[in-house]
Amino acid sequence: MRSKFMSFIKLIAHILFIIFLTVLTQVGGIIWLLTIIISKNKDWKKRHVFPIVYLIFNLLLIPPIAKQFGRERLPWFHNDLVPRNWFYPLTFRNYVNPELKQMLIESIKNCEFKITYLDACFPFYNGFPLLPHLSHNDGKKVDLSFMYLNKDGKPTEQKPSNSGYGAFIKDANMPCTDNGHWQYDFPKYLSFGMNTELQLDKKRTRALLKALLSKSETQSIFIEPYLKRDLKLQNEYRIRFQGCHSVRHDDHIHLQIK
Repeated sequence: MRSKFMSFIKLIAHILFIIFLTVLTQVGGIIWLLTIIISKNKDWKKRHVFPIVYLIFNLLLIPPIAKQFGRERLPWFHNDLVPRNWFYPLTFRNYVNPELKQMLIESIKNCEFKITYLDACFPFYNGFPLLPHLSHNDGKKVDLSFMYLNKDGKPTEQKPSNSGYGAFIKDANMPCTDNGHWQYDFPKYLSFGMNTELQLDKKRTRALLKALLSKSETQSIFIEPYLKRDLKLQNEYRIRFQGCHSVRHDDHIHLQIK
């Protein structure tokens, strides 16, 4: 009886882990199932098999398959287009359609600094949610970091939070939170460490936004209305307020193309 109970608990644990990996990475659940099969047939330990299979999928198998679905991987290592940290490419959250990838690479030519990306989209299927985002599900969206100055007022490639999210430019409640939209400033719990000495580099952030706006593919950019005013972009209709149903956008730029 005890043996059957333990087998049942292990089954539930596997199911929960598969769900977790699927929500986090889209394809991680399939990789774990394959790990179970390989480990059982070869009598190898899953904790040894899983990272090897995972990296093979991440680096070698998924990118060419994703191309068949109209998605391409944003680079891990590039001189001017980089992820905030390893988490985004390692969890398959750095896929976009070819038009958006090419647009980002071309936008770099108008800037003299690196563009740092955060969450983009998963490699497969329109409509598959990339949580906690509401709309990163079609290969046409990507989040980008603002540009910052260090404590001496000099340009730096550093970012104020380890995740890229949650470091709000304006340290105050916003109208949406004041009106009861509790999720609006939820990203403050997702920063995973902060560097409070950095401040917004308005000149370079404005240059980045102008570079993105110069592209005809750009459909809309979400930042907070007060930042739109501060950066003197009031007349640009493609820079919009995302609404209170979403989260604050004074910690990152949300870019989407047509």
